[in-house]
Amino acid sequence: MFKVFVTRRIPAEGLEMLREKCQVRVWEGETPPPREVLLEEIKGVHGLLTLLTDPIDREILEAGSHLKVIANYAVGYDNIDVDQARQQGIVVTNTPGVLTETTADLAWGLLLAAARSLVKADQYTRAGHWKSWGPQLFLGQDVQGQTLGIIGAGRIGQAVARRGLGFDMDILYYSRNPKPELEKETGARKVELDELLQESDFVSLHVPLTPATENLIGARELELMKKNAVLINTARGPVVDQEALNQALLQEKIFAAGLDVFAREPIDASDPLLENPRVVVAPHIGSASFATREKMARMVAEDLLAVLQGKTPKNPVT
Repeated sequence: MFKVFVTRRIPAEGLEMLREKCQVRVWEGETPPPREVLLEEIKGVHGLLTLLTDPIDREILEAGSHLKVIANYAVGYDNIDVDQARQQGIVVTNTPGVLTETTADLAWGLLLAAARSLVKADQYTRAGHWKSWGPQLFLGQDVQGQTLGIIGAGRIGQAVARRGLGFDMDILYYSRNPKPELEKETGARKVELDELLQESDFVSLHVPLTPATENLIGARELELMKKNAVLINTARGPVVDQEALNQALLQEKIFAAGLDVFAREPIDASDPLLENPRVVVAPHIGSASFATREKMARMVAEDLLAVLQGKTPKNPVT
């Protein structure tokens, strides 16, 4: 019987699918398995089900002499040394598409919350500070009719752009390749990064983490943005220089930011960004709906089993 190690408990349906066909071990901790555990567990398994929080590097892969497949419970797979996996003949799969709309919803939730200072207003009200309606109380930015800039026009970026139509927004996008369907559907215009930053009232990030995108938004880029601008990041934390962002917010170079991802996760409780009243934060919950997480569990289980049974997976990375 094939052996599978799962690095965290996922929704029950996915685990049951695996248990019907394989001998399954699950790491039951709330945090990722320690490196020494991964190195030990991978030695005898044929399948590995991982999360973005699991760094699967060359050393770990080389320890997996029986490993045939790594099913990553995520769209991104920058946690896995894909080149090394390919050299060893290990198939890597992911979960594209299924979380597109859910993550786009979360990006818009952050956008609206940051634009209208909803978190600060909530805290202010709960603390009993609200004494009367006031004409200057928690003034925010309008969304209707403004310009939305999308950096990275893949599935999620395009889904965020489509939602902008409901707010009668002008859409700009920055992407390596033109997106004719997006342009036709939304009237979006492809521009260079600097122009997007200069013209957009809201900037939403949707690029994968690569050497080219690390610190894509730094001090220079933040300087280009409007003072009323709001930056949203539901992509990967290292795409933004967090220290530069914090300084730009403190110096009121931009209005606010909404962040679901951070350079290091979990973000340290003492990080100055968390003290910044212009930031709305979430703990990497872009795909966190009941339906989406259950679909992801089915997808990784199906692809993992397909490879073990000598079939072609639906979502191969390698």
